[in-house]
Amino acid sequence: MITVVAAVIERSDRRLLIGQRRRNDTSPLKWEFPGGKVRRGESPETALERELQEELGVMLVKSTEIGRVRHRYAETSDELEIRFFVAAIAETDLVPRTFERITWVLPKELGDYDFLAANRELIAQLATGRIKPAEILEGPQETGAS
Repeated sequence: MITVVAAVIERSDRRLLIGQRRRNDTSPLKWEFPGGKVRRGESPETALERELQEELGVMLVKSTEIGRVRHRYAETSDELEIRFFVAAIAETDLVPRTFERITWVLPKELGDYDFLAANRELIAQLATGRIKPAEILEGPQETGAS
């Protein structure tokens, strides 16, 4: 099984960052949340940090896992486990290094975009307000050594 991480990044105006896959990628021009495959020996959190740096040139400040989905796309025999995180980043200027384009959309507008199939359930929860990324990041933090 291949583990993939994806970041739900919300701006102060409640808009979420989404990226459109390049024309020559698998699932060309489909929309997705930034992220990618977890490498051997890498934690999901470390992978998320690396992927955001590689894809957008940004630094991850904080993240919290909000869900997991298992999915198998028709064009591959590999099963994916996609781990979704709400994430806060330091930068406001983003560089879409691996995307055709990126945009910020309101949660209710997510349904207007042609997303990868594995994102459907998360899209529905975000669009209906059942998942509120900013509230999750501001919520009670785990206690421990800091």
